[in-house]
Amino acid sequence: MEIDILTLFPGMFRGPFGESMLKRGVEKGLLGIRVHDLREFGLGRHKMVDDYPYGGGAGMVMKPEPLAEAIESLRRPGSTVLLTSPRGRPFTQAMAETLAGRERLLVLCGHYEGMDERVIEKFVDMEVSIGDYVLTGGEIPAMVICDAVSRLVPGVLGDDESAGDESFAGGLLEYPHYTRPLEYRGWKVPEVLLSGHHPKVAQWRREKRLLITLRRRPDLLRPEHWEELRRLGLA
Repeated sequence: MEIDILTLFPGMFRGPFGESMLKRGVEKGLLGIRVHDLREFGLGRHKMVDDYPYGGGAGMVMKPEPLAEAIESLRRPGSTVLLTSPRGRPFTQAMAETLAGRERLLVLCGHYEGMDERVIEKFVDMEVSIGDYVLTGGEIPAMVICDAVSRLVPGVLGDDESAGDESFAGGLLEYPHYTRPLEYRGWKVPEVLLSGHHPKVAQWRREKRLLITLRRRPDLLRPEHWEELRRLGLA
């Protein structure tokens, strides 16, 4: 997968993209992540990228000329252009899975009061929000999107099966995990996990996923989950 990020603050990405799984994915040749400074496309001696909004109001608006030129320079055949924006579609695991199947992403980091609407209408395929709150800029949302999508690219995690049992897989939250020691401060590991009986372990984990989702995120439960909860006497 190839990911290009257009931002006013490229320095923000040096740490997150130089560590952990993303770094390994790049080193293994599974990911290509490039960060581009929008000011390189800015206008005039001062590389201007923003201006006052028509109609008045507080704040500044990102200008169409630098954005259009940057997008046209960076976009490739097959690119999906995303804009990080509080008014965008909520970013979910299902969306991450869809985007992970794309060949190229171009992520635009929103800023100020927003971006000239003409650029959004002509170039942006999807506006994406990571939550119902407003941040100082679109860089952190861009990092979140890149991380969630990149880890789904085959080979990046190392163990591709681990993504199948985690939260939101199959619409449920993840089951609890335990490791050594067997007992700590009197707190013991559930006996079923020590039994070596794989069907019982699988059933215990399934029931825990259902219960945790019921208690914490009932909005995620589908009709078949409610049916299963009732059948097991858990709801």
